[in-house]
Amino acid sequence: MECQKAVEHTAYPVFYDVEPTEVRKQIGAVGEAFSKHKEEDARKWRKALKEAADLAGWELKATHDGHEAKLIQKIVEEISLELRFINSSIDAKLVGMETRVKDVISSLEYGFDDVRIIGIKGMGGSGKTTLARVVYDQISIWFEGHSFVENVREVSKESSSGLKKLQKQILTDVLNDQSIKVTSVNTGKTILKRMMCSRKVLVVLDDVDNIDQLEALG
Repeated sequence: MECQKAVEHTAYPVFYDVEPTEVRKQIGAVGEAFSKHKEEDARKWRKALKEAADLAGWELKATHDGHEAKLIQKIVEEISLELRFINSSIDAKLVGMETRVKDVISSLEYGFDDVRIIGIKGMGGSGKTTLARVVYDQISIWFEGHSFVENVREVSKESSSGLKKLQKQILTDVLNDQSIKVTSVNTGKTILKRMMCSRKVLVVLDDVDNIDQLEALG
């Protein structure tokens, strides 16, 4: 609670097998615990717990029927968004960036067990890549594997092996395996489908201008 009162600090209480009311009114198990201590010794604790009980947080009993793993996942997701992994020297100065990031993340409807594809289009220099990068930095922690593939258009056209190179990058990033080999684009497609189907993966393809690129890398 001292951190809560400090500048730029926020406390989030987790009520584990205890209800906020018990903490606030200090009854039940909380009251029993305090009864074992002298009032003068417990005064600061009583005050701190009352303040904590008034903060927005999470209650195990009221979240996913008391499923601990799901509560932990929910906490990680919500705190990750609060942290705002935005590069303060570049992205934070862009007008409207935070609102645009929230819009994209909201459109993803994270939490559903299906595939989501979002396209960001606009004029050159309008900040599409920066927006995609900020979103990627914020939500990649939610996924088992992730890859940010830059300059898809340029790399795929620079040589006949361009798409193979990008396929290998995605597989290497997601699987964390440098030994993967892609001998052809078709082989790469097959490996991607086989290796990705059972994983929760985030892939960002930057500067795509052809459906063949999506089909080869998606």
